[in-house]
Amino acid sequence: MTSLKLADLVDFSLVSWRRSGDDRFTGGLVHGGRLWSLAGVPGIEGDVLTAVLAAQEEGCARLAERVTGQPGAESFDSLDGVELGPPLSHPDKILCLGLNYTDHASEAGFEAPTVPIVFSKFRNCLVGAEGSIVMPRLSSEIDFEGELAVVIGRPAKHVAAADALDHVAAYSVFNDVTARDLQLRTSQWISGKALDTFAPMGPGLVPAQLIPDPQDLMIRTTVNDEVMQHDTTGHMIFDVATTIAYLSSLMTLEPGDIIATGTPAGVGFKQDPPRYLAAGDVVEVTIAGLGTIRNPVVAPTGDAAEPVAAESLAV
Repeated sequence: MTSLKLADLVDFSLVSWRRSGDDRFTGGLVHGGRLWSLAGVPGIEGDVLTAVLAAQEEGCARLAERVTGQPGAESFDSLDGVELGPPLSHPDKILCLGLNYTDHASEAGFEAPTVPIVFSKFRNCLVGAEGSIVMPRLSSEIDFEGELAVVIGRPAKHVAAADALDHVAAYSVFNDVTARDLQLRTSQWISGKALDTFAPMGPGLVPAQLIPDPQDLMIRTTVNDEVMQHDTTGHMIFDVATTIAYLSSLMTLEPGDIIATGTPAGVGFKQDPPRYLAAGDVVEVTIAGLGTIRNPVVAPTGDAAEPVAAESLAV
């Protein structure tokens, strides 16, 4: 369980990074074994979303030429002293699918859904590829859900499935961390899904042109190097194109919107005995062609580290 290395990142991926001790993240391009800063690149000025949209329009090679050919371009040959943040920090929407793999729906005790089950996370959930998952004081049943994330590149409204992938700018790795006890108290899942740090994402955005078929990617989740989930995105009930078409029938999808496409079987709360996360654990989610996120689990800060009893919440 070593730290991520530059060689672990996919060539042409777009990342958010900062030097240790800095307050603000800026954008970067991974290319040729180096991390190139996007700061000062005309028309991009350090912004990851703008860069990935440029890659969508002009191609990865042309973007790399612009970035690496910039006079005085700053670059690094190592991630030593560099922190990776969530590749997108201010998406308009983070839309997530539930029960989108047949085996996962079955292990959870549900029939396969006939329409996508959709819920939301928010910006407060996002952390980077090695950011900490902070256990909330309200819960001791924290679970992992490795997922493929899709980033929208062009506005989409009433898009046909046949055209839906044309609206994708990039793909990334996502962990839909979940507090099961909070999630299952009500029929609405958001209280168990939208907690701070509950959406690790990264290590970067891989331009869609590098992923010819998002339904042909291996996905694996480990906890402390023990494999918990291992499947292929080809086993989704609603594939990426169908999902985008459905969501675009409900709302306008905007550039930078994130869609987390659901998790395979093997989640912790359905293992015997349940395998909930605890402080000190390290969760890794790997997707072939996209990279790995590796997130430590840490205890909440402050004095009140124990979960709060449900009866104490009555108002």
